Parts: sequence; C-alpha cells; structure tokens
Amino acid sequence: MVGFHRCMKQPLGSWMTSRRARARRRPTPPAVAVADNTAERRTEMGRIVVSDNVSLDGVIQDPAGDEGFERGGWVGLIKDRPGVNKLALDDALRAAALLLGRRSYEWFAGRWPSRSGELADRLNSMPKYVVSSTLHEPDWNNSTVLKGDAANDVSTLKQELDGDILVPASFQLVRTLMEHDLVDELRLKIYPVVLGDGRRLFGETSDKKALRLVDTETIDGDVAYLTYEPVRDAERGAKRE
Repeated sequence: MVGFHRCMKQPLGSWMTSRRARARRRPTPPAVAVADNTAERRTEMGRIVVSDNVSLDGVIQDPAGDEGFERGGWVGLIKDRPGVNKLALDDALRAAALLLGRRSYEWFAGRWPSRSGELADRLNSMPKYVVSSTLHEPDWNNSTVLKGDAANDVSTLKQELDGDILVPASFQLVRTLMEHDLVDELRLKIYPVVLGDGRRLFGETSDKKALRLVDTETIDGDVAYLTYEPVRDAERGAKRE
C-alpha cells in the first residue's frame, strides 16, 4: 500500500506562505452572462492532479510507516512538518473531488471517518470516486465506484466535473492515467532519502512522457515541492514547426 495523506495523524500545523500561485482558480462568470454562456462553460473540463510523497529514488510505498514495509516511515512525523500538513489541507480545500484506486480508497476510508478537524471534515464531505471492478458497497460518505474501463471512466469524469480532481497515492491508477495522457498536473513532494527498494510511482509506458516544470518550492527546510504539467503532442509539434 502506498500513501499520501496517510501520515496526517497530528493536528494541522501552522500557516506557511507559499511562493506559488497553485490554485489556478477559474473565475466565476458574471451573473448576467451565465444563461447565455452555458454551452461555452460546459466545454471546461476537470483537471486530473496527482499529488504524492516520493523518495529521492522515486519510491512511494509506506511513507508513514504503518503498512509493514521494512523501509517505511520515511516522511517522519507530521507534527515536525507543518508545511507539508498545510499543503495537504490546501489540496483538499481547492479540489472538486478525490479520485483513488481501491487499495488507497480502503486505507483512507478506514481512517478518516473517525477523525476530526478541518482536513478530516473536508475529506469526509467531498465527492470521492474509486476505480474498482470488485468494490460494490463503498463505506465512505459521498463515494462513487467507477466499475468500467479506468481510462474511459476517468475521461468521462473529467467532462462532467469542473475543477481539480485530486489523485493521492494510488500508484497503479496513476500509471494508467499517465499512459493514457489523462494527467494534467503532478505535485510531487520529494523527500531527501534514497530507499533503494519499494514500489515506485512511475512504471513502464508505451512512450516517453514529456513534462514541463512550472514551479519549485522548498517545504519545511528539506522537502522539494515540484509541480509539473505534461507537454502535449500539439505543443511539441508547434515547437518543431
């Protein structure tokens, strides 16, 4: 099992001023224009945003150390990382929904419903989508199971929702989304440790996946927070011309 918010076991840390404008919020259209621009506004799509903790050598497995991996626990205690804690809250507050693979969904669903606080309240109340062909009765509040082809279902979800669709953990799902060019942004927190073993975020792909670095930040003194966007085929073709 892999994790992202899985290390959130302590009260939220102090506010940390960021050097980046991460939200990319869509402005609300003027009220007089809403009726006339319904069709135009529907062309907006949700954005798949992958947000994960990663070791320096790309390992995503067991950052909190509660999954039995012998090299787990490499993010440290959240009480010592108020900046990372604040980023988790920011991600949740500005996301329209969560998107998870089954194993990650079950990890979250087994912990967050019993917790309290601003982050817990947001995660428990927001829409959640889990990609699974075997999960039939999701226990977590406001959850929907996507039982079909993962790529097709997520493509449909992007058309139905506006705003960020946040994907924490779920490395197998992330690999599928990357393979089908469905990821719109990656927010990676790189921790200064080489684990040398464990499940990694990225796997084999049918072709290389070009990314553009759009922002960098240092969090809590030693965590590199990197934001990437994919370089689409149309952009690569325009540059060649």
